[in-house]
Amino acid sequence: MLSEFKAFIAKGNVMDMAVGIIIGAAFTAIVNSMVGDLINPFVGLFLGGIDLTNCFIVISGDGEYASLEAAREAGAAVFAYGAFLMAVINFLIIAFVVFMLVRYVNRVKDMTTKKEDEAAEEAPAGPTELDVLLEIRDSLKKPV
Repeated sequence: MLSEFKAFIAKGNVMDMAVGIIIGAAFTAIVNSMVGDLINPFVGLFLGGIDLTNCFIVISGDGEYASLEAAREAGAAVFAYGAFLMAVINFLIIAFVVFMLVRYVNRVKDMTTKKEDEAAEEAPAGPTELDVLLEIRDSLKKPV
């Protein structure tokens, strides 16, 4: 069983997945910072300085609350439509950033593949195995 586990872990797919998860976790922090610190302030400017995360409707509970967090701490049931809208906006922004990253990586891969193909085309093609065998056969047929 231990040898099967070692074989499973040694497979490239498992290692690639592990690296992808680690890089993804690190990349998530970068993208979240970009969205929260750089893009959301501009979204707020376009919306007239409104912070959507604090847009909510109190469904049950008495009183008015200064923020969504205060309403939740008080135990009031709230319809947090602003937080949902911000989550959708954040998702769209993150999806776009990931799309741009994948697009860039694919372009780099394509350029590398083109260079390898050009190098393979430039290399002189030697005789095939069949050509060599035919030449040997013909030389053996010749009288000495």
